[in-house]
Parts: sequence; structure tokens; C-alpha cells
Amino acid sequence: MRHVRGFDVARPLSIGMLVFMMMPLVFLPLLSIFIFGTNKGLASFWAALMAPEAVFALKLSMVTSFWATVFNVLFGVLMGANGKPTIEGVPYTLSTFAAMVPWMMFAFVVTQSSNSLVANRNMITKVYFPRLIAPLAPVLSALVDFLSAFAVLGAMIVAYHFTADFKFVPSWRLLLLPAFVLLASLTALGISMWLSALNALYRDVKYALPFLVQILMFASPVVYPAAKVLRANIPQWAKVLYGLNPMVSVLEGFRWALFGTNDVSLPIVGLSSLMVLVMLLGGMFYFRRTERLFADLA
Repeated sequence: MRHVRGFDVARPLSIGMLVFMMMPLVFLPLLSIFIFGTNKGLASFWAALMAPEAVFALKLSMVTSFWATVFNVLFGVLMGANGKPTIEGVPYTLSTFAAMVPWMMFAFVVTQSSNSLVANRNMITKVYFPRLIAPLAPVLSALVDFLSAFAVLGAMIVAYHFTADFKFVPSWRLLLLPAFVLLASLTALGISMWLSALNALYRDVKYALPFLVQILMFASPVVYPAAKVLRANIPQWAKVLYGLNPMVSVLEGFRWALFGTNDVSLPIVGLSSLMVLVMLLGGMFYFRRTERLFADLA
């Protein structure tokens, strides 16, 4: 029975079933960790749990989970209120996946490069080599993954072209795709040089990385077009602040090059490129200043 006195029971019933099925995936691993941790007695387990590093990690996890939940709920409410914020004439799946391809490359580089110095600390402390190679290396592997994801995107475009009310028309804009890939790579590298140096000096930075990447995703037009923000009734300073995010130009540039959507705002592209240059030069300067301390990594 779908309705009970005008109340739709299908949705809460589905959510309840999903939660019930997810419980073993959440509680069983926690139970196994607890059993393994108490093998040496509850006293040693509690002492390890109360260690300063463990307490800080737990607090940070709770704060990160709280704000991640808040942002997800707010974003879900906005999405539900306004429907699928897709680009006119482009299927929502294609519009979103076209932005996800460069975004996944960006997120991979930021995550891997930020942890590169700590992950390779044994080599860094024993062998001298240009330390800048460590955050640069993930960029090359991310480009390989990008090509694979772009091939999937190409297959999706062909499938939609022949099976849906959508026609792909190649144009000269496709030649500018490498420029947007380069802009995404430089953006990720600029952020990573700051974070990798900070993470080498302050190990707690790595705990905030997933939350930072998620916030950047919400602040970038991945699942919505930038026009929703730039044409919204908000103060001009908020639009300028939004345009400072280089990934706005990257993601909208990808859609523009592939689907011929509304022309990319040249002032926004220029502002984003200037921001990338500032982050890159600032990151290199900070990285080189702290490089002498990397040999003391423990």
C-alpha cells in the first residue's frame, strides 16, 4: 500500500530498507576493529584510544563528517527544489560526466600529490633528488586515467547521438580541450605544492584533505552549470569570488568545447588563469623555502 491517509510511505520505507542493509557494512567492520584492538586488554585499547593523535583524529573525523553531512543535505535540498540543473539541449548525464572527467583528474592529483612527500619519506631522507618530482609524479599518472575516462565520455556521446534526442556537432572548439586540461593540471599542482609541504610539516593536514576536495566540488560547476551562479540574484562580489575558482573555467570550458554551449566568460577565464599563476608561483616559493626541512621527516 503506497499511501496511508495521504502520507507517502514508499520513500521512508525505501530509506529504512537501505539503512538496514547498510548496517552490516558499517557495524561489522567496527566490531572487528574493536575485537582486534581489545586482544591485549581493554586498558591498552583505551590508552591507545586516548592518545593525543587518536583523539585529534577522532575529533577531526567528527567535525568533517558533520560539515560534510550539512553540505550534502543543503545541496540535495537545492537540487530537489530546482530540478536537474542541466544545460539546455544537453542530457544531464552527459553534462555532468563531461565535467566529472577533468574533475576526477584534478581531485586525484590534489589527493595523491599532497601525500607524496610523506608517502615517499624513506626515499627522501636517504636519497637526494629534486623534491619537486614527488608532487609532480601523480600528474602524469592522472593524465593516463584522464585519457581512459575521456574515451568513456566519447563512447557516451556517440551513444546519445544515435539513441537520444541529442546531436553532437564537432567544431574547432575541440582543439582547445588540451588548454583546459593544462589549466586543470596547473591548478591541481599549485594547490598540491602548498598542501604537500604543509602535510610534510604538519601531518594532520591529510585528515582534512577529503573534506577540502568535497567543498571544492560543491564550489565548482560539476553537477550544475556555472550560469546558475553567475546569473543568480547575488551580489557582484560573490560572483567575482566564485570566478576566482580556476575549476569554474576548466569545467565550463570543457562543456563549451564539447557541446558548444554558451561562450565561456573571458573575464572569468582571465581571472581564473591569474589565480592559477598566483597559486603556482606561491606554491613553488613556499615549497622551496620549506624543502630543507623535508630531510627531517620521521
